[in-house]
Formats: sequence, C-alpha cells, structure tokens
Amino acid sequence: MARMKFLCDAERCIECNGCVTACKQEHEVPWGVNRRRVVTLNDGVPGEKSISVACMHCSDAPCMAVCPVDCFYKTTEGVVLHDKDLCIGCGYCFYACPFGAPQFPQDGAFGLRGKMDKCTFCAGGPETDFSAAEFKKYGRNRLAEGKLPACAEMCSTKALLGGDADVIADIYRNRVLKRGKGAEVWGWGTAYGKPEQQRPAAPQPEKKS
Repeated sequence: MARMKFLCDAERCIECNGCVTACKQEHEVPWGVNRRRVVTLNDGVPGEKSISVACMHCSDAPCMAVCPVDCFYKTTEGVVLHDKDLCIGCGYCFYACPFGAPQFPQDGAFGLRGKMDKCTFCAGGPETDFSAAEFKKYGRNRLAEGKLPACAEMCSTKALLGGDADVIADIYRNRVLKRGKGAEVWGWGTAYGKPEQQRPAAPQPEKKS
C-alpha cells in the first residue's frame, strides 16, 4: 500500500500561491481558514526561499498523540484525517503540530474556537465517499476518484509534489543530483539517499616473476 506524502522543492517554488487558491477553490474552504499556505524565508535578502506548507500527514503525528477525544485517525495510505463530530475545539493539536496545520475558524467577537479544520490530502473524511455530508465537512474526496491532491496538480513549476512517498523521493533525488547541490544537507542520506552497492574489487593481473 502506498504511503501518501507531500514534498515542496524550495528551489522551484515561486510564491505564486496557486496551491493555496486551488485548495480553497476545490474544497470551498471558509474564509479565515487556510489549509495550505506559502511561507517565505529570508524575504528580500540573498538566499530567499519559499515553501508551501500544509499538514504533512506524519507517520507519528503529534496531533493524534495530544487529542483528548481521539478525533484523529490514519487511513491505510498513511493520510491523517479527523472526525469533526468528535472535535471539541480545544486547540491542543494546533500547539502540538510543528507545521501549524490545524486551523480554527473564529466565531464571535471573543474568538471562540469552532471545529478544527485541516488539509485532508484531498481524501475526504469519515463520512460516506462522495456524499454531501463529506463535502460539506471535509471537501472533495479526490483520492477516492483516483486523483492526486489539487494543490500538487495545480503547481505550475511542479515544486509541490504529492503522492506515493517512494515515487516522490525518487523524483526529488533525481532533481538534486541533476542540480549538483543539496545532497550535502544533513539527513539527506537517511531521507533520500540510496545505499551504494559494494562492488567487488577487480582482479589484479598476476605479476610475472
């Protein structure tokens, strides 16, 4: 079974926010909630980079660990989803997530938290696939349609990749090898490197005495 993951290539991201717009359009995300956003580092100075950030659907998701009502669950494809009917809006997941993925619509003048919302990897939710209830709560279920997330498909520079983790890792590895830089980053060998095969030593010709 494929493990679904996101990866954003900072060397290709041009901060066009096409991924953000595609997500809001596809799922009719309410105003004030951004399931995906583009973050720019070193803005306006040499070395400026932009990266598209959303729920990374962690293998060991901290949001699942801290939720007091266990509203989070993981699909067989590794997508981390949540049940809005169980969510109590406590905000623990927001503070636990290193990516700021959980979003809370602000209701009322005093900012009372509503039901949590986040990126679903376009995989819907616990409701029946393609049902009106599923779309209203979680948006379109593109994975059930055999499609990839809208944000990745709409990325004009293919900086944002979404899909099978092994396939994405191969794509990114090939890009870095062609660019000739990036492999020196700490942790590269663990995340994207393939162990080199030990080649047997070539036989040496015998010396004539």
